[in-house]
Amino acid sequence: MLEHPWTLFAADGGTVADTRSVRRQERGKQRMAQILDAALELFGELGYRAVSTNAIAARAGISPGSLYQFFPNKEAIAEALSVRLVESFRAAHASAFERSDLADIGLDELVDAVIDPLVAFNVAHPGAKALFADTDMPAGLAEGTRPLQEALLGRVDSVIAIRAPQLSAADRARSGLVAVQIVRAMTGAIVAASGQDRVALVAETKRALRGYLAELESD
Repeated sequence: MLEHPWTLFAADGGTVADTRSVRRQERGKQRMAQILDAALELFGELGYRAVSTNAIAARAGISPGSLYQFFPNKEAIAEALSVRLVESFRAAHASAFERSDLADIGLDELVDAVIDPLVAFNVAHPGAKALFADTDMPAGLAEGTRPLQEALLGRVDSVIAIRAPQLSAADRARSGLVAVQIVRAMTGAIVAASGQDRVALVAETKRALRGYLAELESD
């Protein structure tokens, strides 16, 4: 006996099997997002190396077996997180460095334009520093984030070239590395702080960067 045709097709014209497949895919995406969110939280709290897959599964509210259905190991989780964060990181960099008036604005405004979006990104993604700034990451993950780091240094170099055109290419590269490290060194403390403490740390970071850039411009 044939099944009633209504049992074979979903309301939108697709088959019931298609609808179930879509729902499974959506549940899978949600579960992967849970795992990545949990991992990012833990990386921010404990650092990459101190976090286990069991801890990630527990934070995500699932069993380790369920986690392994989506990711074979911690490195795969970190790589997936890196891919997810890269676009947000690029957007933060764009708002900081892709302005047409960088040669004309005052130093205070320049420092605000550079630091504020980067601080906002790291506060929104507190585990990002564990992925992007750890010098002892797995080779595959380090390779995946290297282009982003090189792009950041390149953009800082271009800003210094505009603001301090008297510097040689070698001096610009070295100065850009120092400027980046000033901000990077304070990022963890800024993310860990809150309220007025965070505001004060951001202000001090800006003061340090502003003083360094002012000397470069005056040389």
